[in-house]
Amino acid sequence: MDGRGRAKSKIAPEKVIDYQGVLSVVRGLCRPGQRAIVGIAGAPGAGKSTLANEISAALSGLAVVVPMDGFHLAQAELERLGLTGRKGAPESFDAGGYLALLRRLRNPEGEGIIYGPTFDRDLEEPIAGSIAIPPDVPLVITEGNYLLSDAPVWTNIRPLLDECVWIDCDPVERRERLVTRHVQFGKSTDKARDFVEQSDELNAELVQRDRHRASLVVRPT
Repeated sequence: MDGRGRAKSKIAPEKVIDYQGVLSVVRGLCRPGQRAIVGIAGAPGAGKSTLANEISAALSGLAVVVPMDGFHLAQAELERLGLTGRKGAPESFDAGGYLALLRRLRNPEGEGIIYGPTFDRDLEEPIAGSIAIPPDVPLVITEGNYLLSDAPVWTNIRPLLDECVWIDCDPVERRERLVTRHVQFGKSTDKARDFVEQSDELNAELVQRDRHRASLVVRPT
């Protein structure tokens, strides 16, 4: 941390640890009167939201999860931009809005409860004001595909994170998990597999290029 309570921008070499190791590191960042932000990054279907929610539950009220997916553009805007077939790509998010929220969460002095959005998979739409982050919560966990990206706007995310965990999982298992998710939310199996290969895997390739910017790597057992 620097003198203004911001995360340092220097990125340490990645270290491979297990779930208990991640939990230990994150628990050590929970200090009364301070605010830390931990990122969880990885390819689509890697298990980011699962890990974020498990850590939050283990910390018993010391953390709030704020997912990047809450900054998906609305379906009507994706249609206007011709991006419905690339939902989940970097350009299908409000990166500036996500960055602005993280900056507020990084330095919450003078603010009361800050609200963040979620993404409703049944509606396939972001829902504003869904997550309440009280000022006295010491840890925010944010998870998403592009936390480590060095693309314009996105590149400003990583310096706000005290730690960023990369989830390194089996690619075959990850793709099957994505197919199952798409089927659960209304796609046929064939359409689900097509979307995974034509969109999700393109996004996975983009995400993989930036994994070296993570400070920690966890491999699910």
